[in-house]
Amino acid sequence: MAVCHWAVISRGIILVVSKVHELDQRLARTEQQLRLLQKISRFLVRDMKLQDALDSVVSLVVEFMECDSCLLYLLDNRELVLRASNRPSAVGNVKLTMNEGLTGWVAREKRLLAISREAFRDSRFKYFSDLPEDTYEAFLSAPVISRRGVEGVINVQHRDPHAHTGIEMELLTSVGEQVGCLLMLSRTEKTASENSNLVLSAGPQRASGA
Repeated sequence: MAVCHWAVISRGIILVVSKVHELDQRLARTEQQLRLLQKISRFLVRDMKLQDALDSVVSLVVEFMECDSCLLYLLDNRELVLRASNRPSAVGNVKLTMNEGLTGWVAREKRLLAISREAFRDSRFKYFSDLPEDTYEAFLSAPVISRRGVEGVINVQHRDPHAHTGIEMELLTSVGEQVGCLLMLSRTEKTASENSNLVLSAGPQRASGA
């Protein structure tokens, strides 16, 4: 009886330790994700070019989400154009419509998409020879959203199968929203600068009767 009693206690201790370890891991991951969002938020107040901010967002996403690829597409004349990537050779060269590929589906439906394995077998998939990522297994994608609506799409990919967690999905959704804020802010600054230049070019007004 004593041996059985101690066996039950031991199993209970092991279970508690395991739960504590799991909670510690979740807490560490949550803190890491919070740091990612904080770093991206700083781009909203820094004096930096939009392209530099987009490149920095991609680099941070790759680092914090431990993925093999991050692709950021922005809408330009109804086309999704690759504007930032951790493999920049294809930037500006890959374009697709809102009706093409998994990325186009996310933009059109304004919804998150998560595929844990064999994303290239999905019926919505479109192959691009310029993108080695098209052979990757796992695919997570979120729309880039602003007050104007869909501005683009951000994709995260893993070479091997990867079960995306709820936290990862929420994180990429938040990143998409922050990029949308970056775009809106960039347009506001550009408009303000153009208006300022217009006022300066008009020159001082002469006083009447002079």
